[in-house]
Amino acid sequence: MKKRILVTGGTGYIGSHTSVELQNAGYEVVSIDNLSNSDVSVLDGIERITGIRPAFEKLDCNDRAGLEQLFSQYNGIEGIIHFAASKAVGESVQQPLKYYRNNLVSLLNLLELMPKFGVRGIVFSSSCTVYGQPDILPVTEAAPIKPAMSPYGNTKQISEEIIRDVIHAGASFKSILLRYFNPIGAHPSAEIGELPVGVPQNLVPFLTQTAAGIRPELSVFGDDYDTPDGSCIRDYINVVDLAKAHVTAMNRMLSGRMNEGVEVFNLGTGRGVSVLELIRTFEKGTGVKVPHKIVGRREGDIEKVWADPTYANNVLGWTAVETLEDTLRSAWKWQQKLAGN
Repeated sequence: MKKRILVTGGTGYIGSHTSVELQNAGYEVVSIDNLSNSDVSVLDGIERITGIRPAFEKLDCNDRAGLEQLFSQYNGIEGIIHFAASKAVGESVQQPLKYYRNNLVSLLNLLELMPKFGVRGIVFSSSCTVYGQPDILPVTEAAPIKPAMSPYGNTKQISEEIIRDVIHAGASFKSILLRYFNPIGAHPSAEIGELPVGVPQNLVPFLTQTAAGIRPELSVFGDDYDTPDGSCIRDYINVVDLAKAHVTAMNRMLSGRMNEGVEVFNLGTGRGVSVLELIRTFEKGTGVKVPHKIVGRREGDIEKVWADPTYANNVLGWTAVETLEDTLRSAWKWQQKLAGN
């Protein structure tokens, strides 16, 4: 009997790749999404890769009654991987209430329903934004949580606190908090990838659309940061590597190997790459030029951050393996597939 896992935001970028890896690992996936920033056709890609179409329901996690009905319909859900959230830093600065409602109410609904339906654990999609601009690099899990630089980052901090408080109060379930650095790339099959609705909020889809001629040029937000080339530095992690970490976390949670009720892991490569270096690596790996210009800094952006993934490597038993060049090539292959090339 396959263990049944609920994936919220399951047709989204990371949710779809994680659904693939869960199915490859022998789990049964129940996927929900409100399709506000994804497309139901993603299920076709998942099915083409794995041979299995996950059960899917169009549902918003803010709909508590709908969630309760889902848990009744799909009896025996053992674990949840919670991706469903609004995620654009810039938009969160402009529309904070949207972010607090979407990102916090959805989590509260799940945590309230988990004990009623015997769900054993939740893997929470968190972010390195909880560290703000760290004092020491690379960042370990022991780094202090700093005041958030955007409402998006604040929702991740608050969500982590909510989960800790609920489990400290004696909840019947456990949780693993995965603090991502910057997911990029696509499945090597080019059957699924990042599929932003409207203007991309993330760097790599904007970069690949520019390389494809869909957008005239890429804006680099600032070249006067305290970094070697003046552009922001991030830790870019392959989305398939990231997806596999969720499967490893779920295995750990359901097999009873957790040392505490809540565990935290940084998911990154351990290498910081600047925006301008990323552009150069893409051009080298694909042979395609990316027109770009330097513009002013963007509010809410952190100057530089990259992970110390040692704890995830040693305790979770997970390591990022894909190279940056291969990852960017996979993103370009996906962009070409979208264009019908």
